[in-house]
Amino acid sequence: MQNRIYKGVELFLFFILLPLSFLWKYPILIKVVLTVVGFVYILVLLKRNGLLKLRFPEKEYWAPFWRETLIKLAIVIIVTGLYVFLVAPDKLFAVLIKKPQLWLMILFIYTFLSVWPQEIIYRTFFYERYEGLIKNKWLFIFLNAILFSLAHIFLRSFLVQLLTFLGGLLFAYTYQKTKSTTLVSVEHAIYGNWLFTVGMGEMLAFPGVD
Repeated sequence: MQNRIYKGVELFLFFILLPLSFLWKYPILIKVVLTVVGFVYILVLLKRNGLLKLRFPEKEYWAPFWRETLIKLAIVIIVTGLYVFLVAPDKLFAVLIKKPQLWLMILFIYTFLSVWPQEIIYRTFFYERYEGLIKNKWLFIFLNAILFSLAHIFLRSFLVQLLTFLGGLLFAYTYQKTKSTTLVSVEHAIYGNWLFTVGMGEMLAFPGVD
């Protein structure tokens, strides 16, 4: 019982209070320190449980993963492509065409310095640490997606909140099935890099072409 209470308080502090606190006005240095301390704490617990090792999933997971991911990607491409074309046609593939070097740099930085830490925290750690608190897997997926979206609230963008919530549902579902940080990171990187490529970067706080 005490362990469940401790984990519940921990979840509240790291995944609710800390993200919300970024909306308050206090020194940026303190925000950075709190974030780093929290991340180090999570890494220590993951290291202790042997979950920081690079593991490739079993072969049987790859075929269905790519089949499902490509189907979902096709839907994402159609929806986001139409959205950019209708809302901001001047942004459609703008970075790819006008600043290809910036495009490549963002793809690399986003994939390795953004996607991996997010998945380590919100899927690997979150599932390892809190899955036992909620028995209903669909409710747990929903909670994970809500908190993943909350992590981006400091950007103060409804579009970011919506996309990260939807992405959180997809990523949590993938991790629920595979328990693979590698697979969910690949999926996350594919969708995120596409959004930047199609021209939604500036809408989602990425560097633009201006």
